[in-house]
Amino acid sequence: MSPGLLGFVVVALIGLALYVLIKSMNKQMSKIQVPHEGEADDDKKAK
Repeated sequence: MSPGLLGFVVVALIGLALYVLIKSMNKQMSKIQVPHEGEADDDKKAK
């Protein structure tokens, strides 16, 4: 007995959800401002 159409639909929906989540994560990660090594040292010296 095979899973049939229902099994395919469930796997396809999980794949689609994963694609959307990864795309959203990449969008959020690109918003993060990471200071470079020199900038972090300058900030510590200024305080």
